[in-house]
Amino acid sequence: MATAPAARPIAPVSPPARRKLHVVIVDEELPYPLNSGKRIRTMGLLQRLARRHRLTYVCHRNADEEEAFRAVEYFAAVGIRTLVVDRPVPPKSGPRFYARLAANLLSSLPYSVSSHTSQPLIETLHELARTEPIDLWHCEWTPYAQSLRTLPGRRVVMAHNVESVIWQRYYENETNPLKRWYIARQWRKFIRFERDVLQQAECTIAVSQLDADRFREEFGLSRVSVVDNGVDTDYFHPRTTPRDLNEILFLGSLEWRPNLDGVAQLLERVFPRVRQACPQTKLLLVGRNPPGWLRRLSVPGVEVHADVEDVRPFLARAGLLVVPLRIGGGSRLKILEALAMATPVVSTRIGAEGLHLDETHLTSVEEIDELPAAILTTLSDPQRAQQQAHAGRRRVVERYDWESLADRLEQLWLSCATVGGPC
Repeated sequence: MATAPAARPIAPVSPPARRKLHVVIVDEELPYPLNSGKRIRTMGLLQRLARRHRLTYVCHRNADEEEAFRAVEYFAAVGIRTLVVDRPVPPKSGPRFYARLAANLLSSLPYSVSSHTSQPLIETLHELARTEPIDLWHCEWTPYAQSLRTLPGRRVVMAHNVESVIWQRYYENETNPLKRWYIARQWRKFIRFERDVLQQAECTIAVSQLDADRFREEFGLSRVSVVDNGVDTDYFHPRTTPRDLNEILFLGSLEWRPNLDGVAQLLERVFPRVRQACPQTKLLLVGRNPPGWLRRLSVPGVEVHADVEDVRPFLARAGLLVVPLRIGGGSRLKILEALAMATPVVSTRIGAEGLHLDETHLTSVEEIDELPAAILTTLSDPQRAQQQAHAGRRRVVERYDWESLADRLEQLWLSCATVGGPC
């Protein structure tokens, strides 16, 4: 999880003359509060573009009713119209969830696609297409491209990840034979689905050059562009708070499976070895919506902080941020936020992939079992760690500020909304 300003609408400016588009964004739910990487990216870009274009956000209702009400208010404040379908996405727990997983064996679509596809959402989109001029359809998460298949008009897909790569990594790291068999089927379905829907789009927008190269090489896509992840470098900035060199921070949405896998690796393979070498070390797990087993966790030296309002005090105080991912795609906003605050970062290669960072900016290791030594080395040499982190801050300011990234997305919209325009 990562937390951005709770309600800080961008002040209107007088933009240069440009064609004003009506763009319809289709997504899972309203991305508010800004407490996950995907939500922060979405709003970091869109609230800036709402100053320049007419935006309509179409999605399912957020599962939390209070959150749904606050989200509608926030979108109105930043000038984005919302059309919310009163059908929350089915939960990922309970007997009915497992029944849906079993039923998906008979479907050609991945579970993440079939469970997010609803007739009420499709009907809302068709009514919008019938009654209003739409310059561009913008799919904010690849599975929702399924709901756009039969709509007239031009479309782009924001691919926050290469979804099939995530499922490939689930498969490679799963040891349970039955789960591995099921995951293999989902992996193959996602390969077919991504290739099919992305080839139909005017443009696929990747969040990193690495993902863009994968789309070209593995799916044969020619219309691919990159809009990197970013960070509000004014909101996330270095503080004078003394760092606790005995404190390790993990930051991430604790309902996302790759993050939960990373937490499990920390608890089972990493932190015990760090704690053995340095008994006073603490591990803070900070994120939204942790599952019950994590909320009840009682391990010496480990603290769970759920659904915090502001992650910046944790980033300001921690000796380092650890990113223990074995599974994932896209790129990690949590790393950008940490470096924006000059917080040292130790990550696996997969955790840091997709970002234009190197050993000048953070410490990266190939395997989970290399993390304990890298953490202990970083904590034992705070001067070098801070030199890395400050170099990382400079790189983030140069490359990953939301304003310039919003300009890039706007250029793609204008181009893709024009028949024959390049991506």
